[in-house]
Amino acid sequence: MASPKQSAEPIIEPDLPIIDPHHHLWDRPLAAFPTAQDSDRSFISIMRNKAHYLLDDFLADINTGHNIRGTVYVEANAMYRAGGPEHKKSVGEVEFANGVAAMSASGAYGDARICAGIVGHGHLGLGDGAEDVLRAHILAGNGRFRGIRAHTAYDPDPGIFSGMQGLPPHILLDKTFRAGFKWLHKLGLSFDVWVLEPQLPDLIDLARAFPETQIILNHTGGPLGMSSYAGKRDERFPMWRENIRALAACDNVTVKLGGLGMPVSGFASFMSEPPATSAQLAAEWKPYMETCIETFGAGRCMFESNFPVDSGACTYPVLWNAFKRLAAGASKDEKTALFSGTAKRVYRLDI
Repeated sequence: MASPKQSAEPIIEPDLPIIDPHHHLWDRPLAAFPTAQDSDRSFISIMRNKAHYLLDDFLADINTGHNIRGTVYVEANAMYRAGGPEHKKSVGEVEFANGVAAMSASGAYGDARICAGIVGHGHLGLGDGAEDVLRAHILAGNGRFRGIRAHTAYDPDPGIFSGMQGLPPHILLDKTFRAGFKWLHKLGLSFDVWVLEPQLPDLIDLARAFPETQIILNHTGGPLGMSSYAGKRDERFPMWRENIRALAACDNVTVKLGGLGMPVSGFASFMSEPPATSAQLAAEWKPYMETCIETFGAGRCMFESNFPVDSGACTYPVLWNAFKRLAAGASKDEKTALFSGTAKRVYRLDI
């Protein structure tokens, strides 16, 4: 994992308000994961090293110099109900996140509003039956539930997920899935989506089919650089960029800039020794994030931490330093949008 020594970097623009629109919390037994070495370049290595990541752990990360004003919790298969109907077990995660939000709102844990918005996991594959589950999520969120993220990331290359199971291909085109998807707009909910770059055409089709539904593309559109995709970045970048431009033409789509610290992205910074600096990270990520900002505009982009998953590349303060380097040439209004404004608008946050 990234070394705490990275945190020795001076904080860039420490007063700039930040809403972190994408983080996770969980508490998982090590026995739940296959054995992995610390040097293993996979999701499993991250999960084992961060098997316990709850409010105190997250606060230790955010209280390192940047001005974090609030956050959005995004589902991660955590704290599901142990009993009850199978399709409603994921409601337990929203109940958990809402409890953390209530703790934070008390002011006893600092000024930042943790989990001010909540994105849960919705079973859209239930078709019209998804309505009941979505309403249960809304009730459990106590006014904080904003939308769902379905499990959609898929690639036929088994080396991409290193033991983590993705879904069948083309789930976004599935008729039953779309029958469930239509309930999002009806209930005033948004759709967070993590797809890998070969899946972007399916997302374009979905966005065009449901222009009234707010879609939030996670992790900079999922560029790949490991396993069968290793060494092909120059070849694949133009295809990724073309799809990003097509998505940007859909007014209902916004994009989260982050997630490139994950192993699937294949950047040299992942678990590097010595750890990459914020300047090195910014240089690695610039082609993708700059393209998104230029194509979508700052008003439809938001920087995300994706912590603790991206901790395999860097510490929390170094991550936000990298983002601030990437936004160095932006205007004051553009910086406000990138670091807090877009998140505040899209997730309807009162912060």
